[in-house]
Formats: sequence, C-alpha cells, structure tokens
Amino acid sequence: MARKDSVETPDYSVPALEKAFDIIELLANQKDGLSQGQISEAVGRSIHQIYRVLQALEARGYIYRERPGGLYFLSMTMFELAHRHEPLRGLVQIALPQMRRLSDELQQSCNLGIHSAGRVLILAQVESPAPFGFRVRVGAEFPLFATATGRALMAFQPEAIAEKWLDGEPHERAAAKATLGIIRERGFEEQPDGLQPGITDLAFPILGRYGDSVAALTVPYVATTYSSLDQATVRRHAASAAREIGTLIAPRGENE
Repeated sequence: MARKDSVETPDYSVPALEKAFDIIELLANQKDGLSQGQISEAVGRSIHQIYRVLQALEARGYIYRERPGGLYFLSMTMFELAHRHEPLRGLVQIALPQMRRLSDELQQSCNLGIHSAGRVLILAQVESPAPFGFRVRVGAEFPLFATATGRALMAFQPEAIAEKWLDGEPHERAAAKATLGIIRERGFEEQPDGLQPGITDLAFPILGRYGDSVAALTVPYVATTYSSLDQATVRRHAASAAREIGTLIAPRGENE
C-alpha cells in the first residue's frame, strides 16, 4: 500500500460549482449563444453532467435559453450584481452628476469606463442633449490597448500592472510601453475612433487616492454643425470634469 504524505492538501473542490463557473465563463465569451451539446463539448463534460447545472443557472437568471432554437446566453445578472457592489455603485453615483454637467456644456455625449478582466467595461453613459450625437451602451466591452479609454487607463497604472494588462495584447511590447509613456506625459489620450469615422475619442484618467487610474472619462467628440465648441475647448472641459470626479473620489485631505 502506498504511503500517504503526513500532510495532505485538503480537497476543497465543489464539482457542481466548478461546472457552473465553467459554463458562465464560457458563455461570457460567446455573442451568438451555444446549444447544450456545444457547451458540453467546450467544457469537456457530458450532457448528463451539465444538465442540472444549466437548469439551476437558468432558474436563478444567470443564463437564459432562446426559444425555439434552444441556445443558451449569459444574462445581465452578473453585470447587475457588480453594480450593487459598493465601490462601483459609489463611483457611478459620484461621476454621473459631473458627466451630465459636462454633456450639457459640450453638447456631446460622454462615458465612464473601467478595466475588467483585460477589457474596457462601460459603467455609465450620458447622451448628448443635442439633436445628433453618439452613444456607447452601458455594459459594452471593448479591447483594452486598442481603445483610447483603455490606453488612458493603462498609462496611469504602476508599470507592473500595466505590463500585466499588456499580456495577450496583439502588439509589440516596447512600442506599446512607449505609447503609454507619451499618454502619461500628456495627461490624456486622443485618437480617431477606430470603429466610427468622424469621431475623435478624448479619454482622461480619473485618478484615485494613490494617483492610479480607477476609471477613464471619455468624450467621443463628434464634429458636426451641432458642435458648438471646438475640440480644444472640449478637451479642457473634459479634463476638468475628470479631475473633479477624481477629487470627489479621493478628497484632498485623504490623498495627501
């Protein structure tokens, strides 16, 4: 009989819970939905093993099944739960009044983004009061380094964290670090939107208590006849709003 080690590592695995996490993480990366068979194959478990887990997740509202096709999708429940979390809820509550004021001043929309699992997640959005504008859906996710918002977030992180966020990004690391250095020196990021012609993204970091970015305020500037302010003026107003939000998050007395 083989000798057991005197100290064994306890087995804390919970098979049903692990299957549920596998399914949630899988569906989070699928925009077109998956059938029960496809989920079974992707997580490496039989249909019998995942059947009750799928039922439980659907009953609790974490996933939903599209009928009559029978494809499973991740619901918005995880996103809604995250917004109940005090730090995120507090950030949105602090930022929204400043964002509404900024949008009124500029006659442009603006949005608030954070880093989430290697992506940019839009936490809040205020539409332009003008007859024409550009909006970004709350809950939308975008590539990190490929967006102005993502780069503004990365540029104001400690080097070790920024490098970790760069892992898996399709770019040359040295060039990426140089780009982030330029943004940090300038204090913001500005670039034509990669998806929408005619829009220039102006992204400003919102700095927390220790001087690191906790979020980014972005104005997708639309140059139309409704744009009463030029881009330089928009830039100044947006920078001021980002600083004000940062001050409210980390009051001067706490930051010193």
